[in-house]
Amino acid sequence: MIHESDSCSSFPVTNMAALMYNVCRGFVIFGERSLLLRGHNNHRILVNSRRYVRALRRRPVAVVYPDGERERLIKSNEAADKMNQKLFTQKDKHREKVSGSAGSQQWSGHVSGCAEESPQMKDKLSGLRFEKAPAGENRLARVASVARSRAFRDKEGKVLLEGRRLICDALSAGAAPQMLFFSAVERLQELPLGKLQQAKLIKVRYEDMKTWSDLVTPQGVIAIFSKPDASRLVFPKDTRFQSVPLFLLCDNLRDAGNLGTILRCAAAAGCERVLLTKGCVDTWEPKVLRAAMGAHFRLPVFPNLDWDEISKHLPKDVVVHVADNSIKAPVPGQIEKGSLDDYSESDSDEESDDEPSLPCLKPQVYYESWAQRSTALVIGGETHGLSLEARRLAVETEGKRLFVPMAPGVESLNSAMAASILLFEGRRQLLQLLDKTRRRTQSKIFK
Repeated sequence: MIHESDSCSSFPVTNMAALMYNVCRGFVIFGERSLLLRGHNNHRILVNSRRYVRALRRRPVAVVYPDGERERLIKSNEAADKMNQKLFTQKDKHREKVSGSAGSQQWSGHVSGCAEESPQMKDKLSGLRFEKAPAGENRLARVASVARSRAFRDKEGKVLLEGRRLICDALSAGAAPQMLFFSAVERLQELPLGKLQQAKLIKVRYEDMKTWSDLVTPQGVIAIFSKPDASRLVFPKDTRFQSVPLFLLCDNLRDAGNLGTILRCAAAAGCERVLLTKGCVDTWEPKVLRAAMGAHFRLPVFPNLDWDEISKHLPKDVVVHVADNSIKAPVPGQIEKGSLDDYSESDSDEESDDEPSLPCLKPQVYYESWAQRSTALVIGGETHGLSLEARRLAVETEGKRLFVPMAPGVESLNSAMAASILLFEGRRQLLQLLDKTRRRTQSKIFK
C-alpha cells in the first residue's frame, strides 16, 4: 500500500507511468461532485471534480496489491467532502421549500385571491377580498339552477340577477346582494364596489359562467340578491318626478316575455306602480328580468296580489279601465251594439245558474278621452283574457272597455303591444290634463 507520506520512488516506475498516462488519456465529468477517470485495463477511478488537478499534481494516492489489482476509489479530502455535502443539502432543502411554497400558493389561491394580489390591485378593489373557485367547483351551477326555481325564490327569498346594468340598477335601488360570481377582476371593477362590502365575492372561470348563463354572450357577472321588497326600494328621482297618476294591473299574464315588456313600457310611460294578480308569471323569472331591462328597480312592482289587496294599492278616486283587444275595427252605428251583445247580462233560462254573469262595460276607442284623473288600466293575458273580478272592478269605478282599431283580417294584438299603446296614450292625456290645471292655477294667481 502506498501512502501520502511514502516516497514516490518506492512506487514502481512502470506502474506510475502507466497510471499517469491512462489518467491523462481522458476523463468524463460525472454529476456535480465527481470526476470519472479511465485508467489501464478499463479500470475507472472516481475522484472529486473540484480537486482532480491537485490530485494529479500533488497527491497521486493509490492502493497497489501484490497481484496487481488497484483500489478503484481515490479518497478526497474529508473536509471538502463535508463542505460539498453541506452545500448540496442546503440546495435540496431550498428546492423542497420552493416547490412546497408553490404548491401551497396553488391551493391557497382557491381560498383567497387577495393574498396573491398586489397593493395596487387591492386599492382598485377598495379593499374587497374575493375567493377563487377551484377547478370543478359546482357552487355556481348549484346556485344558478336553484335560483331559477320559483319555489326556491319564494322559500329562500333570493333572486338571481345577471349582467352589469341589472346588478347596478339593483344596487342603486338599495337591494341587498348576498353572493356575486365574476369571471375577471375588470368585470368586478365596473360595479359600485362600495355597495358590495357585505356580499361574498367568488371568481370563477368564464367557461363555467358561459355554461350556466342564460345569455348567448355572458357579461361575466352573476349575483344573488335577497328578494327585493318594492316598498323598501329607493327609485331614481328622475323617474318619480316624471311619473303620472297612472296605474297598471296585470291580470293572468302567463307569458314571461310579455310581462317583462309590459313592465318596461310601464316604466317608460311613467306609471306610478304596477300590480300583479296571483295568476301572473313570477316577476323574478330570468326571462322577465331580461325583457324588463331593469324596470323592477325603476318603479314599484307588487306581485302575487289578491283582488281584495289590489284595492288597497289604488287611490280612492281611481277609475279602472280594461283593455280589450278582441274588438274589431269599428263600424259606424254598430260599435256599441256589437260590443254590448258580447258582454251584456242575459236572463235566458238556457243559461246555466252556475255560470257567472259578465258585467256590462261600454267600449271606447283608445284615443278618445278616458284618463282625466287617477287612472288604472287592466291588461289581461292572451290565453285566459280578463277575469271576472277585473270587469267588476271596472264597473264599480265607472270604467270603460278600451280597444285599438285594427285592419280587417287581424285577430288581435299582442298583450304587450296593446299595453304600450294604451299606456302612452293615457300618459299623453294625463299630461294634457296636468298642463291645463297648471295654466288655470297660474291664471288665477295673476288675476
